[in-house]
Amino acid sequence: MTTIKKNTAPSTETQIEALRVAKATQKEGQTKEQTKLIAQGIQKGIEQYKKQQKAKARERDKLKKKNAQSKNNQPQIATTTTPIANPNIIYKQHWLPWAITITSWIGFGIYLIYTRAL
Repeated sequence: MTTIKKNTAPSTETQIEALRVAKATQKEGQTKEQTKLIAQGIQKGIEQYKKQQKAKARERDKLKKKNAQSKNNQPQIATTTTPIANPNIIYKQHWLPWAITITSWIGFGIYLIYTRAL
């Protein structure tokens, strides 16, 4: 089982960032205590966001791992099954080459007829 750390102290980077944001949005007449409370709220929000992103990253990693395993298993299954023969193979050819060939032969025949007649 995994152990989950509870009540972990927030990182100093998070604290500094939260305090910077709180001071940037500070209004006139706001006391230091109020700013500190706002900074703590921002800090909690940042920590919650980081936790959500870590959870999403773990889920993505699990999906990648699962997909990789299924791809590795799939070729083994494919090699064990016999391929199905398709006896009804239909080759479709374009009509244009045949039309040009027939037209050229007709033209050649007409040419031969006229040259011999003269």
